[in-house]
Amino acid sequence: MIDDMMLRNLSPATQRSYLHAVTKFSRHFGRSPDRLGLEDVRAFWVYLVSQGISWPSLNHTVRALRYF
Repeated sequence: MIDDMMLRNLSPATQRSYLHAVTKFSRHFGRSPDRLGLEDVRAFWVYLVSQGISWPSLNHTVRALRYF
């Protein structure tokens, strides 16, 4: 993922935030992110909304997971 982000010339701040989002996603389910699927993304999205995450933060997290 890091190599792909560098190839697409994403800023270092964007790379860090995308990695942070994928790490939170993985830790939430206690599994490697490559073993999680679309239903897990949706469940994580519902969880974040229930926690009161702001829409810009939610949107950024979803973009990071889509990128992954």
